[in-house]
Amino acid sequence: MSTKQPSPTSGINQVPVVIAWIVTLFISTLPLIIWRESTGQAPEWLYWVQLALLGVMIGLSFVWKLLSALRQFFIVFFMLYLAEKVFVWLGNSSLWQSWFDNDAFTISMLGTQLLRLGVALVMVATLWLIKRQRSDFFLVRGNINAPVEPIKWLGVKEGTHWNRFGPILSICISLGTLAFLIFFGRPSLTSLIQALPLFPAVLLLACMNSFSEEMNYRASQLAVLHGVLSNRQAILLTAAYFGIGHYYGVPYGIIGVLMAGILGWLLGKSMLETKGFFWAWFIHFLQDVMIFSFMAIGSIAAGGG
Repeated sequence: MSTKQPSPTSGINQVPVVIAWIVTLFISTLPLIIWRESTGQAPEWLYWVQLALLGVMIGLSFVWKLLSALRQFFIVFFMLYLAEKVFVWLGNSSLWQSWFDNDAFTISMLGTQLLRLGVALVMVATLWLIKRQRSDFFLVRGNINAPVEPIKWLGVKEGTHWNRFGPILSICISLGTLAFLIFFGRPSLTSLIQALPLFPAVLLLACMNSFSEEMNYRASQLAVLHGVLSNRQAILLTAAYFGIGHYYGVPYGIIGVLMAGILGWLLGKSMLETKGFFWAWFIHFLQDVMIFSFMAIGSIAAGGG
């Protein structure tokens, strides 16, 4: 008579996974989206509730053993939300507005990207204190020739490596983004020609934004989830958070959530498999070049404007 062995991921082992998902969804943009789409207003108290929840979870992690493995995850999110609030306050200050409140795309967007970069540097400092080594939070090039775990729905088979899959993925995502932007933005040839002098600024802004987003919303989370949750759960969780956060971004709406979610899943996969930042940043950078180019000519705006 055989005895069925319990799955290593069943029962009590699933508690941290469930809690990580509940907390992540609650502190994501999802509650704001539901409230805003239902009432037309953005509740100012929601941020403080989310921050308080993270504080409570950090406290509970010291007294509830099952949560101790997620303590760094809660701390990273707490620092992220605190840093974002501080830099929003800075961005709204009269001094900052006098510098960057300008109708010119390059000046106004540079101000935005400097604030996001500030948050990213706070996260780098936080992760340095927690992990002590850059490689432990993926702030290294990584092995760009690492093997790719097969992806059946994309036709990626065993034996494929990132030095081959990365360039193909970069091209496909860039072309897909370009098609989306052309369809919804419908730019004129004249406006595209007039925007050519802005291209160096676009490259700089795309470089800054891709670094900030990869550090704030992928590397920081994967660094503290890797080894705590399965790789599959860690990638899915960060992809969901990243996707939901793009509801009011570019691309926007449900399409934006789905596109950003799939992108987040692929970029998270690249980080864990290569143990580095390069492919996630590079692919994101190329996509941002497309997006910022269309924003520079006023063809599209965040939130679908």
